[in-house]
Amino acid sequence: MPIVRRAALIGALSSVLAVVAVATVAAMPGARAWAANAPGGVSTYAPEPEPTTPSGTEPTTSTSKAIIVRGRAIAPLNAPLAVKKVIAAANKIRAKPYIWGGGHAKWWDAGYDCSGAVSYALHGGALISSPLPSGPMESWGLPGKGRWITVYANAGHAYAVIAGLRWDTAGNTSGTGPRWHESTAAAASGRFVARHPEGY
Repeated sequence: MPIVRRAALIGALSSVLAVVAVATVAAMPGARAWAANAPGGVSTYAPEPEPTTPSGTEPTTSTSKAIIVRGRAIAPLNAPLAVKKVIAAANKIRAKPYIWGGGHAKWWDAGYDCSGAVSYALHGGALISSPLPSGPMESWGLPGKGRWITVYANAGHAYAVIAGLRWDTAGNTSGTGPRWHESTAAAASGRFVARHPEGY
């Protein structure tokens, strides 16, 4: 058989096999729902459905402190808009895994490290323009605790207390990555420098 004819036969066979594979996957139960939610490529990640709220708003609580509902922080009703945006941004990545260096090369990442998660949340409220490692966070903003937001940093770790909840990659009971915590006490050891954004 000539080479050109053999190549054409192999190409045709490959095309038929590709169509059969796509048809098989499409016929699987739940394939359409999975394909509609997939961001592209092959993934087994199924995002948690977002609660239904009016466009551009987040739910709020009437208490003076944020609360955690199913892993999501709910901002206090009296919180400033920037604080609500910080909480909303953090909620978007609250189930992402811990990845060292995550959130530093790009805002939306596959996972986040401690300072990448804090940077992402602050960026949501337009309080930081580029991600910072934990060391430089020791001199970010103004010294001391803030009324709404306090960033705690040292050379090896950073976390934030936002509206009375701790936003941290340390101290998780299951899995790793950025999560909300009721306790505001540091889960990591060491001395931390407290900093806050001006006005918050």
